Amino acid sequence: MPSVYDFKPAFQRMLRPLANGLVASGITPNQLTLAAVVGSLAVGAAAGALAGSHRWLLLLPAWLLARMTLNAMDGMAAREHHMSTRLGGALNEVGDVVSDAALYLPLAAVVPGSPWPAVAFALGAVLTEFCGVLGPALGGPRRYDGPMGKSDRAALVGMLGLAAGVDARALAWWPTVLWVASALTVLTCWNRVVRVVREPARSGA
Repeated sequence: MPSVYDFKPAFQRMLRPLANGLVASGITPNQLTLAAVVGSLAVGAAAGALAGSHRWLLLLPAWLLARMTLNAMDGMAAREHHMSTRLGGALNEVGDVVSDAALYLPLAAVVPGSPWPAVAFALGAVLTEFCGVLGPALGGPRRYDGPMGKSDRAALVGMLGLAAGVDARALAWWPTVLWVASALTVLTCWNRVVRVVREPARSGA
């Protein structure tokens, strides 16, 4: 299904000179991965501390773009500069889950009426990443199928943060949007599991 992830190759081409420059200066892929995690924890902590003001939500689009940039460059640097390690792979997968939880769970304090849409969305984010790594666990490729993968979630929450940061009245439709997004994480899990199950049959055909 369509996903923001489909634009990743073009995004990486744009970032390649920066990634190459960082590697040349001694920055490692693991340091880029950890920077994304630490930044997400910091923004999540700020979200909890500043939940009384809608202006802090403008941090979300700015940081989510920075996080996606770091996430794109760490993998690119690892692959293209022969710096891939098992530790790096583990940091990448665990870091994504930690970052998602750090950024999306604090939204429960922001969503009007009930925290559950944000909680459901955060749990759905964790489950989609779990379903993605089922591929390698069962001898197949990592799954990135949409429609609500990591990049899609970042784009959605970034747009929500921008809208509500500019005009607090936009918060009124956050619960509906997050419920729909949560349902799409379930569909994403389904898509990934189906592809994981079918992959060995296609490979052996």
